[in-house]
Amino acid sequence: MQKIILPAPKNIHPFNEPARDLRIQNKPLWLIHRDVLAPYANRERELLPGEALPDFREPAIVYRENLFFDAAFIEAFLGEAKNRARPSRAALSENDLAFREHALPLSHSYQKYEDLYLVDLWYYPNGYAEDVQPLVIDMLPSEVGYYHVPTYMANESGDLTFQVPLRSILAIDTWTHIFIADVVFGLFSRGARFEDRLERNPLFKLKILATAMYEGTQVLESSSVVKIGRNCVIDPTAIIHGPTTIGDNVTIGAGAVIENCIIGDNVNVSQGCQVMLSVVGDGAFLPFRSSMFMTTFMDNSMVAQNTCLQMCVIGRNTFIGAGSTFTDFNLIPTPLKAVDSDGNLTDANRPVLGGCVGHNCRLGSGMIFFPARTIESDVVLVASPERRIISKNLRYEDSDHHRFGFAELHKRLYPRPGEKEHETW
Repeated sequence: MQKIILPAPKNIHPFNEPARDLRIQNKPLWLIHRDVLAPYANRERELLPGEALPDFREPAIVYRENLFFDAAFIEAFLGEAKNRARPSRAALSENDLAFREHALPLSHSYQKYEDLYLVDLWYYPNGYAEDVQPLVIDMLPSEVGYYHVPTYMANESGDLTFQVPLRSILAIDTWTHIFIADVVFGLFSRGARFEDRLERNPLFKLKILATAMYEGTQVLESSSVVKIGRNCVIDPTAIIHGPTTIGDNVTIGAGAVIENCIIGDNVNVSQGCQVMLSVVGDGAFLPFRSSMFMTTFMDNSMVAQNTCLQMCVIGRNTFIGAGSTFTDFNLIPTPLKAVDSDGNLTDANRPVLGGCVGHNCRLGSGMIFFPARTIESDVVLVASPERRIISKNLRYEDSDHHRFGFAELHKRLYPRPGEKEHETW
């Protein structure tokens, strides 16, 4: 079977980069596609923008390059589509809570069809055909509470909740979808699948318990659920709970706490850091007492001491200064708004949400960022009485380095489409 990849021409704000090149669960999205589809497809063709679907006479899977999907969803979709033996297009019910609550808000990638939403994912058993039938795939969501807080911040019981699927798919149209793909449809789903397997497979549960007993550790600290790469240096006082994956050449200092995370290669987590339900990219550096909760931190970035990132997405090669605060809750109970796939401010459908910083940014110390605000790639912000509180989205033109007379020292690496001729100011 071959796979045909349709282009997604829009860049994702504030990164100024297409979704296929952004990292999801510490992998470029195009690499996730390759790995998930490797058991099914042995050839691929990537179409150019505006290029028509080619004529083919063999089984094929066709998808848009900004789609994130996991192995469980593809297995369910292809298994049912092959049993049908007719052209099928993936569809999601508007009653599917994981889709309705997390994938649909801020996105315009889904086509409404009666009470369904059609996804840009097709299967053709015998070549291209126009008669394509919707194939509804249940994402199998379950409600998971991740915080118990005063009820004015959450539901009647005080629980902030996510609808966590066992099968995941969503279009990466905005930075909030990266947060959903990494945390809700990534780390939370991994934990849910682990618990589901424990319930369904007594032998697997017995193996987990036996490993923990043999190693003399708690179950969540055993090698069955904490996967550690090569050449890692981990202080014995560090606490690591799984499911967690740690890459190669990682250093973890004394008193660090890591819980249900993906840690990439060549990462340095220093003394007293708290990293929970987060994805930390290759080459990242976390000095002492820096903290992350439900945050995506892409490769080769650094967050300085005493800074807390909560429900944020941070791009690559970015520095965030010490003592900065990314707030995530509106003190006045108005809906949080975020930039949607058309660039408009729209209800984010979340009661709490952190901010997003693009690639190649430099942010000074002691700054306060309001919820859901974005900083475009290549921005430099220097802490000052005028620039202490970030209350609006900031573009490259707002960067402080334009007024210093040293603009050539901070190159613009991620211009907007059509602005490549303006690499520096």
